Amino acid sequence: MSAQAFDFEVTGLNCGGCVNRAERAIQSVSGVQTATVSLSTAKAHVAFDAGSDPATGLAQVGSQLDDAGYPPRHESLTLALSGVTCGGCIRTIENALNALPGVREAAANLSMGTAQVDYLPGAVTTNDMIAAVEAVGYGAETVDDSAQAGRDGDDAAAREQAQLRRRMGIAAAFAVPLVVIAMGRHVPGGTAWFGQWLPERAWIAVEWLLATPIVFWAGLDFFRKGVKEMRHRAPAMSSLVMIGAGSAYGYSLLALWVPGIFPAGTAGSYFEASGVIVTLILLGRYLEQIARGRTSMAIKRLLGMQARTARVLREAGAIEVDIDSVERGEAVMIRPGERIPVDATLTEGQSRVDESMITGEPVPVAKAAGDRLVAGTVNGQGSLTARVTEVGGDTVLAQIIGMVEKAQAEKPPIQQMADRIAGVFVPVVLVIALLTAAIWLTIGPEPVLSYAFVATVSVLLIACPCAMGLATPTAVMVATGKGAENGLLLRRGAALESLAQADTMVLDKTGTLTLGRPQLTDLVVPTGSEDEALALMAAVETHSEHPLGQALVSAAAARDLAVPTATEFEAVTGYGVQATVAGRYVHIGAAHYMEWLGVDIAAVQTEAQALMRAAKTPVFAAVDGQLLGVAAVADPPRPESEGVIAALRERGLRIAMVTGDEAATANALAERLGIDEVMAGVLPDGKAREVQRLQGEGRRVAFVGDGINDAPALAQADVGMAIGTGTDVAIEAGDAVLMRADLNGLIDAVALARRTYRTIKGNFIWAYGYNVLLIPVAAGLLFPLTGWLLNPMAAAGAMSLSSLFVLTNSLRLRRFRPSPAVTEA
Repeated sequence: MSAQAFDFEVTGLNCGGCVNRAERAIQSVSGVQTATVSLSTAKAHVAFDAGSDPATGLAQVGSQLDDAGYPPRHESLTLALSGVTCGGCIRTIENALNALPGVREAAANLSMGTAQVDYLPGAVTTNDMIAAVEAVGYGAETVDDSAQAGRDGDDAAAREQAQLRRRMGIAAAFAVPLVVIAMGRHVPGGTAWFGQWLPERAWIAVEWLLATPIVFWAGLDFFRKGVKEMRHRAPAMSSLVMIGAGSAYGYSLLALWVPGIFPAGTAGSYFEASGVIVTLILLGRYLEQIARGRTSMAIKRLLGMQARTARVLREAGAIEVDIDSVERGEAVMIRPGERIPVDATLTEGQSRVDESMITGEPVPVAKAAGDRLVAGTVNGQGSLTARVTEVGGDTVLAQIIGMVEKAQAEKPPIQQMADRIAGVFVPVVLVIALLTAAIWLTIGPEPVLSYAFVATVSVLLIACPCAMGLATPTAVMVATGKGAENGLLLRRGAALESLAQADTMVLDKTGTLTLGRPQLTDLVVPTGSEDEALALMAAVETHSEHPLGQALVSAAAARDLAVPTATEFEAVTGYGVQATVAGRYVHIGAAHYMEWLGVDIAAVQTEAQALMRAAKTPVFAAVDGQLLGVAAVADPPRPESEGVIAALRERGLRIAMVTGDEAATANALAERLGIDEVMAGVLPDGKAREVQRLQGEGRRVAFVGDGINDAPALAQADVGMAIGTGTDVAIEAGDAVLMRADLNGLIDAVALARRTYRTIKGNFIWAYGYNVLLIPVAAGLLFPLTGWLLNPMAAAGAMSLSSLFVLTNSLRLRRFRPSPAVTEA
C-alpha cells in the first residue's frame, strides 16, 4: 500500500519560525512520513506511512496544530440525507463519514434528515462524503446555506414522502386481496367456499403472485439497504426487515414448489405475512414521515418569513428585484403591510413594526429615522425608506435560522448514549433471534419448525430501533422551534438538557438584573424648588461624562426643565465637579467633597444614610457654599426582576447574583429581590472562577449575563444564557439567547427545557421498555402459559406503532405556551 498524502490550509502563520513550529507539530504525530508547510500559500502537505490510518493521523495532526497555535482551517457542510429510517441508519452514516480522512466530526439527525460535517477543505471533498454515504446504502446531496438547506430539505422530504405514498399504495392494493385470500380460507366455512374455485395449492400460488410485487417492488429498498448494511457489518432496520420478510417469503416459496424438503406438517405458507409486514412498515414509515415533518414547522415558518423580492431605489427609480441581487448600501422602499426584505437602517418615514418573530414580543415597535429594521419583520401603516446593512446569510433572520438548525442537529448527551446503544442493538437482536430459533428447534412442540420460524421472524420485526433513534431529535426539534417562536434562541441542542438539570442560576447584576443605566431615584432639597435645584445640577453635569452626572442630565430632560449654561467647568479628581451657573458657584460631589468645602450637610444626613442603605449613591450639591440638596442615583432593577426571581425559586432553583459592586450595595439589592446568594466585589475576569467554584460544590450552574463582558462565565457554566437586545443575535458565548431584554424569558426557558427533558425521558422509557418487554413475548415467553404466539404481521404493526407513539409524544411540545409576563412582584 502506497503512502497517502493530504493538503489543507493552516492559519496563524506569520513568519518562517511559525512554519518551522507548525512542521514540527505535524511531524510529532506517529505515522507521518513527510510534512511541509508553505508560508506563501498557508498550506500544509502531509504524507502518511503506508499501513497507517490517515483518518486518525489527520485528527492527531489537527490537535497538534491547535496546541501549537496554528489551527487548520475547517468548514462546515450540510448534507441532505435520504433513506434514513432509524437510529441504526444514523449511526452507520456517522461512522462512514467520520472514517474519512479530513472529517473532523460528523453528526447526522434522523428527524431533520441531514448531516452536519466539520471538515478540512482540501483533505476531503464533498464528493468523497457523498460517496461514503452512498456506499453504506443511503442518499446524500449538498446544500449551501441555512435557507437553501431548509428548502432542499423540504424538497427531499416531499420527494421521499411521495415515493413512500406510491409504494405504500401499490403494496396495499396487493395486500388487501392477499389477506382476504390467506385469512379467508381459515374462517369457518372458508375452506369449502374457496375450495369450490381452486384447490389449496393453487390458492397458495395466487398468494405468491400477490406477495411478490409487495416484497420485491414496494419493499425493494429494504433489500437494497439491508444487503449494504450487512456487507458493511452495520445491520440496522432494513436488515431486520430484509431478514424477516425475506425469510417468510423464501420459506413459503420453498413450501410451494418443493414441500417435500420440509418435515411433515411444517410446509406452511407465510406469503401473507411477508406482504403484510412490508405494507405495515411502509404505512408506519409514511405516517412517521408526516409526523416528522410537523416537528420542523417552526423552521419552515421562519423560512417563510424571508422575502423573495425587494423594492430597490436605483437610477431607473424604484424597481422590484430578486432578494439575492440586493447589495449593501442600497436604498430599499417598504410599503405598509410588507415584510422587510433585508436588515437595514431607516432613513425616511415612521411606522410601527411587528418584531414578534424575532423577540416574541407581540406589541409592534415604533420606528423612526436611524432605527434598525430586521429582515422578516412586518411593517405597519407607514411607508419607509431604508439603507441596506446586511443581506443573505448575514441578516438576523438567517442567523436565527442557522442557530436553530445547529441546535437541532447537535446531539445532547442523552442522545449520544442512545446512539451508542442503537449501534449494538441490532446485532444483539440478531443473536437473540438465533437463540430463539435454536431454543424452539430444541424444545418446541410439533410442528417445531413452524413455531421456530414464526417466533424468530417476530423477534426480528418487533425489535427495530426506530423509536430509539427518534426519541431525542424529534423532541429537540419541536422545543427549539417553540423557543424561537417565543424569543428564546437555543444555539446548542445540549442546552435544553443542561438547563433542565440546572439547580443554581447565577445572574449578573448590571444590565441583567438591573436596567444597566444609572437613573435619578430620589431628590431631597431642604429649601427651595426641586426643579430649580435639578436644573442647576444638570447645568454643571452637562459638561461631565460620568454616568452619575448623565443620570441627572437625563432626569432634567425628562422633566422638560430649562437648563442654564454653565461656565468655568472643572472636575476635581476624587471629589466631584464645579462650575459657574448664572454667576453662582455650584459644587457637586460626594460627602467628603462637601466636608472639604466646609458645607454643612446635617440637614440631609439622615436621608443620605437611608439612601445608602437602599443601595443608592448619594450626590450632594452646594451653591455659593450653602447646601442645595442631595440626589440619589442608582441602577434600578428591572420591573420584572423580583417577580421572575420568585417564580424561579418556586421551581426549585437557587438564585445567586454576581457583581463588582461592594458588599453593602449588593446585599441591599439581593434582599430587595429575594436572592439567595451574593458574590460581591467580583471583577469581570473573576465571574468564571465563581461559576467554577459553585460547580466544584457539585452544583449544576446556569449563568445569565449580557453576552459581552460575561463571555468567560457564560462559557464556563453548564449552560450560559445571554440576554439579547432584541436584534443582536451574534452572541457567541452563550448556549442560549433571550432575544429581548426581559427576564420573563428565563421562566419560559426553564419550563420548556424541563418539559422537553421529561418528554425525552418518556420517549426512552417507552422505546426501551417496549423492546425489553415485547422481544421476550415475540420469542414465545407466554406460549407455555397461554399457548399464544405473536404473529409476525402483528409484530410489524407493533414496531411501527412504537415510532408513532414517540413522534406523537414529542409533538405535544407544540402546545407549550409562555407563562404570563411578570411585570412586578
